[in-house]
This record gives sequence, C-alpha cells and structure tokens, in this order.
Amino acid sequence: MVAAVHELPASGYAIEVDGLMKTRFATSDGARAGAEELKKRFPLLCIRIYDAEAKVREGSSAAASVDRRKHFLLGPARPDCAVKG
Repeated sequence: MVAAVHELPASGYAIEVDGLMKTRFATSDGARAGAEELKKRFPLLCIRIYDAEAKVREGSSAAASVDRRKHFLLGPARPDCAVKG
C-alpha cells in the first residue's frame, strides 16, 4: 500500500472504504490485492476500487462492466453500503 488519499486521484487506482478514499495504487493488481486483504480482515466494510482513468468504482452499481466475482468480493456487505447518485 502506498499512501492515504483524501480526494479522487487523477491517475491510477484507489481503495474506497465505506465511501472514503483511503489508499492509492499505481496498478489495478495492487489495488485489488489490497482490497482483497482488507475484505478478508474486515468483511463488513464496504470496499471498492476507484479507477481514475475510467472514473468508475468497481464493485458498485456505478460500474456496469463489473463481473459477478468482483461484485461478490468488493460489493456491498451491508444494505447502507450502496452508492447513491
């Protein structure tokens, strides 16, 4: 993991935890590994990966191209975890 992020990154990827940007990564593989680690340790957290280039969050309804495996892994663990707007 690299550093905490408090705003949307202009490039790369970031992990979003319960609606707050937390960590930025240069690659999607790094972001996915970090998200998987967090989800294993804290299964009730709502964890998504933000892709700065595409400006979408994987694991949310905002990302139409997310496959079932990604949604299961990173998607909402709680009803209040859904992205609004």
